[in-house]
Amino acid sequence: MASSGDAEGSLTPVDFIQLQHYMEDSSLRVKDVIKEFHAGGRLAQHSFGECMDAVGFSLFLKTYLEVDDFPADFCQRLFHYFRHVDQDGSNKCSLPKGGRVSLSDVSCYFSVLEEGQPREKLEFTFKLYDKDCNQLLDSSEVDRIITQMMRAADYLGWDATELRPVLKEMMTAFDVDDSGYVTLEEWVKGGMNNVPLLVLLGLKMTERDGQHIWRMKHFNKPTYCSVCQNMLLGLGKQGLCCTCCKYTVHSRCANKNPEPCSRTFVKSKNEIGIAAHDWIRADCNSNKCQVCHKKIKTLAGRRCVWCQELRHDECIFSGLSSCDCGPLRDHILPPWAIFPISKEEDSSLLNVTPDGHILQGLSLKARKGQSLVANFSRRGHKEAMIVPVSDRHPLLVFVNPKSGGMQGERVLRKFQYLLNPRQVYNLSNGGPAPGLHFFRSLDQYRILVCGGDGTVGWLLDAIDKADLQVRHPVAVLPLGTGNDLARCLRWGGGYDGSNLREILKEVEASEQVPMDRWSIQVIPEDPQDAGDPVPYEIINNYFSIGVDASIAHRFHSMREKHPRRFNSRMKNKLWYLEFATSETISATCKKLKECLMIQCCGRSLDLSSMSLEGIAVLNIPSMHGGSNLWGESKKCDGAPEAEHSEVITDPELLKTVSQDISDRRMEVVGLEGAIEMGQIYTKMKSAGHRLAQTSQITIRTIKALPMQIDGEPWMQPPCTIHITHKNQANMLMAVPTKPSGFFHLK
Repeated sequence: MASSGDAEGSLTPVDFIQLQHYMEDSSLRVKDVIKEFHAGGRLAQHSFGECMDAVGFSLFLKTYLEVDDFPADFCQRLFHYFRHVDQDGSNKCSLPKGGRVSLSDVSCYFSVLEEGQPREKLEFTFKLYDKDCNQLLDSSEVDRIITQMMRAADYLGWDATELRPVLKEMMTAFDVDDSGYVTLEEWVKGGMNNVPLLVLLGLKMTERDGQHIWRMKHFNKPTYCSVCQNMLLGLGKQGLCCTCCKYTVHSRCANKNPEPCSRTFVKSKNEIGIAAHDWIRADCNSNKCQVCHKKIKTLAGRRCVWCQELRHDECIFSGLSSCDCGPLRDHILPPWAIFPISKEEDSSLLNVTPDGHILQGLSLKARKGQSLVANFSRRGHKEAMIVPVSDRHPLLVFVNPKSGGMQGERVLRKFQYLLNPRQVYNLSNGGPAPGLHFFRSLDQYRILVCGGDGTVGWLLDAIDKADLQVRHPVAVLPLGTGNDLARCLRWGGGYDGSNLREILKEVEASEQVPMDRWSIQVIPEDPQDAGDPVPYEIINNYFSIGVDASIAHRFHSMREKHPRRFNSRMKNKLWYLEFATSETISATCKKLKECLMIQCCGRSLDLSSMSLEGIAVLNIPSMHGGSNLWGESKKCDGAPEAEHSEVITDPELLKTVSQDISDRRMEVVGLEGAIEMGQIYTKMKSAGHRLAQTSQITIRTIKALPMQIDGEPWMQPPCTIHITHKNQANMLMAVPTKPSGFFHLK
């Protein structure tokens, strides 16, 4: 059992995870918060030189993490953590009764962990300890920075025994002139050339093509360093692994000139269309060489990044020199299909690499031997040669890293490895526009969007704004919680961590289907009382008024106030159940029919004989995470057959009407209350009340009512709502799969 002293000087893994959640929800930077502790700041009374007391530390956390109810016991554990005397005994802050912690140490620790550029972090940490502003740090101050970096590394799960000597060696090398002091220039230059430190500081972009994108990783099986060829040992995360090519090294070997990463584009037009392998040193796990068919010993072979072919070092030049991109050839945008043009040739292009190249994709034509010229510039400044690559449909991938917890980040890394990183876009970095612009010259390609229904809507809106000549089809990898659209397109209710190669096969075999999209216009009765902002102007999935929107609005409002209470899917479901139960008891939308009027293509709906608490207008056959409110249509003997008209309101005809996401019609359904919603979700009841199928809807309300569009709720004062057809998006529907498959409807 740990002693009390140990307990005070350490944090549990649960503490680290909890702290990470708080930091993810904060929008402030450390450098902004510490100003409040300086002279004249509102927290200056809690600052004692370079230290702060327990009350000041608590206020620091509440200010920086933007929470008013930070747990007192957690705050106390963090305070003791920073008061703990380091093993080397270097603690520059005196500890009188009551205790104090170093403001610089706390600030350095959090600055290393927060988002930001490595150079900025290096400059900030230097200035934290350069109290006399003489642009110099002595060895003791450098040691304190190392201590906070090690604490941050511990928080991130790194193996300290591997990292500490690397940082110590780096800090020694900083003092280039052996003066006993480190200048700001030496500090920044040394830090920017040290790979492990850059990874620790959050380096997320390569500076030039061929540079690895490193991340620390824990290996579950024996793994060898590709530089020194020794095994990676230790607890926690033992080494650095490149996201794009899987090249693996010790942290201490990352600065020893490792082999470059695979290229992602060609640097001259002479290389265009030359399908050459890109070989990377790899542990081939005793697999056979595909040239001599003999087993490859550990680190005695290489792997082609694109076709995944394995060869002995000595067999590299014996086999075929042409690369066909292997099993994923239809999805990969190969490097020989991308070439740079100078900034002088076109300054308006969006896809600029960190090393200054402006990249363009080559048009992938089905006809061999055809060359053509295409204009890449927005303003038509210059032209670029396009060399065809036959029979390919490159996949443009958009990933929302914030969807599905940590799933988004993992999916992003996996696609960067499986495909060319140039075709995989993080939606947190500029949204969909850069990717759509980069691919706009390609005649045939598919799009895969990884996220929830909101992310899909974001992409479809961006496609509208891009004004593309061809609307390329979109597949969905569901990472959100509801994923109603993904369910309808047979991509399932949520990604379960399955092999992405199998999913790419499903994308290749999928069928293109058009999907209706609808414009919604909300006109308030009183322009001075517009209420909450309407979340969207377009409906992709559904629109609703009443009971379900009320539950969603309560859920949304509570999550905005207390995000800490909604940090897991299970908690979200329990909260939703609680709000649904309270809505059942209070019945806030009980007399809904008295508060609104609905017209379908000018024909008023008669709601007088029904006791409804909700109205849903559906574009797809899924809502609330899998509920089919319209239900299955049954053709009874002798029943009249519904004609394809602008509006159908006859109850008998509606029984035979089926939903179709491409028929330019929406279905109107009535809901009796929260209990009926639960019955439909659990299949205890087949459907709600079918009211109409129509191509145009007008709704007028006389009181404030809760509403929602595609899961985004708001409170709307009296208004008039017009819903009309906007356009159709080309979507990809997966082939039907067996329940045992990696994706199935739920």
